[in-house]
Amino acid sequence: MSRIDISKLPVDPGPAAWNCLLDAPAPARQLEDDVTAEWLVIGAGFAGLAAARRLSQLCPEDRIVILEARRLAEGPAGRNSGFMIDLPHDLASSDYGGALDHDVNLTADNRHAIDFAAQMAADFGMKKDVFHRCGKVNGAATAKGAKHNKRYAAHLSKMGEPCEMLDAGDMKALTGSDYYVSGLFTAGTAMIQPAAFVSAVAKGLTSNRVQIFENSPVTEMTRDKGWKARTPKGSVKAAKVILAVNGHLNSFGFLKGHLMHVFTYASMTRALSVDETARLGGQSVWNITPADPMGTTVRRIKSPDGDRIVVRNRFTFEPGMEVDEERIRDVASDHDRAFRARFPMLPHVEMQFRWGGRLCLSRNNVSVVRELEEDLFSACCQNGLGTTRGTLSGILAAELATQTQSDRLDRLLAGPEPTRLPPEFILKPGATAFLKWQEIKAGAEL
Repeated sequence: MSRIDISKLPVDPGPAAWNCLLDAPAPARQLEDDVTAEWLVIGAGFAGLAAARRLSQLCPEDRIVILEARRLAEGPAGRNSGFMIDLPHDLASSDYGGALDHDVNLTADNRHAIDFAAQMAADFGMKKDVFHRCGKVNGAATAKGAKHNKRYAAHLSKMGEPCEMLDAGDMKALTGSDYYVSGLFTAGTAMIQPAAFVSAVAKGLTSNRVQIFENSPVTEMTRDKGWKARTPKGSVKAAKVILAVNGHLNSFGFLKGHLMHVFTYASMTRALSVDETARLGGQSVWNITPADPMGTTVRRIKSPDGDRIVVRNRFTFEPGMEVDEERIRDVASDHDRAFRARFPMLPHVEMQFRWGGRLCLSRNNVSVVRELEEDLFSACCQNGLGTTRGTLSGILAAELATQTQSDRLDRLLAGPEPTRLPPEFILKPGATAFLKWQEIKAGAEL
């Protein structure tokens, strides 16, 4: 008999702001019985829901149970910035690009994932404010940032990918701000309201064959003629299991010493008044990633009660996969500074929500889609791109578990495992110093 004791359950600081914009959810359905299914998916984020969706396509008569440790979209799936990016977006690169052949394949894989998400959006009746393939802009606030964009544009040209350079006037017309000196538009990114997207997919999947249980963290797993997962009030027996828990793969005892755990942070304004919206100017909805990966991501969104602005910056290395509320307060000043620098015409606009979100990265930027033990599969390590890479990992894990062949799965399985990290006493101070130095180098892009 194989036994896995889960060492740590997920903890997320601050509210999941995207969820706060939605109508109050229905009461959580918690697992309170002993149930049996052909498939168990652990985690109801982008990877877990994509895995369940693909399983429902490949095995339409099978029963699928999904266990979520918290409420839907309260974890990382409801805390990201909502960019489903198709093109190379390596956070460890100065301009996001990597090796040419690798990036061509990566882009094709990312688009496969976005196509899959787009089909779910269509099937489950999502509107454009939930899923919209409208593209994004890399915004440059400095001459150095503009050089990053030019290098990235040259890389995209070698890949045969179109893009459009924007000047300072274009950027002001888009954002209403004088802060940006230039920008680079690419058309393939899908913008989502992440909590609404996750909730819609979960609702669309739920049937007499697919059950989702919230507030049902797995505390123990055993294997003896199939797998049995225990939760605080129930259990699931399943022939096969897919772990879609991203960095908490370590909490299940796998790949310790190979995964890096990082938090990033975001703030969302209150709804702007009519007067503030007029003073801001620009377009009513736009999406900017920074020219320097360590810079500030900014979105202007339409919420039910008015326009809002979201800023995201700062990364901290957190091997314990947990930060406290004090850390949220510490980064608040960086968010406020970034907001005031970009929008001096909005001096009295306050942040209504502040939160942190967990990321999992590997040193060599690879995901973990593998059979970990007999009939136990992983769809983990999204390398900071949970929407796209999480969706892709879920699709491929389902195909691996059902022995469904594809070129992209073959390519992934032929690739390397995450490389081992240095010892903890070296890694933590080294990673912390590296992140701080990269933020300093980002300058006004941050």
